[in-house]
Amino acid sequence: MSITKTKGSSSKAQALPHRIRDQLRYEILTGALPAGTPLKQDALATRFQASRIPVREALRQLETEGLVAYHLNRGAVVIRMDVDQICELLDIRIALEGYAVRAAVPNMGRADLDMLESILREYDEADSVPRWAELNRRFHLALCAPANNTRLRRLIEEYGLNTDRYTHEMMSMATGKDGPQADHYRILEACRKQDGALAARLVEEHIIETKKNLVAMHRMRQEG
Repeated sequence: MSITKTKGSSSKAQALPHRIRDQLRYEILTGALPAGTPLKQDALATRFQASRIPVREALRQLETEGLVAYHLNRGAVVIRMDVDQICELLDIRIALEGYAVRAAVPNMGRADLDMLESILREYDEADSVPRWAELNRRFHLALCAPANNTRLRRLIEEYGLNTDRYTHEMMSMATGKDGPQADHYRILEACRKQDGALAARLVEEHIIETKKNLVAMHRMRQEG
């Protein structure tokens, strides 16, 4: 009996850094923790009712994902990316999501399609940039989930979609949500037709267009 209890405690201890990481990642991506926010280990340990060890591990994982950086005399801070770094991540998204969607579409059932449509309906009703970013993130993850590849999904989630907090802020000023949302519905329609090649191409073009508009918006800001 004592062995079982020890295993359970060990399992919970191993899961704690992941729970802390997931919550902090969500808050960073939705803008609740904006760029430049310090992430003090003592304060986080108190907040999550944990020791500094799982907090330190969670911050290390977020650093690996490019969401957090360590600065001398400041500790961990929510990172601010420049346009070149964002474009590099968008290139990764093009490769990863295109591959994932090709694999996902043949496996999509009615429940998957209904989930995608439900997310887009919420997107239609959303009226804030953080909400658009969160629903966009959910749509792209749900789109790739039927590929049934956990490692691929993790790569997409951790290294690709962390661009959303930047791209949606700038894109909302350039195009609003109507253009990207129209792309989403075209992608959904291709999924309904079980056309994986078309859905993948539309996803790739969607991200490429985001990249082009992001660079153009940045250039206009610099020139202005």
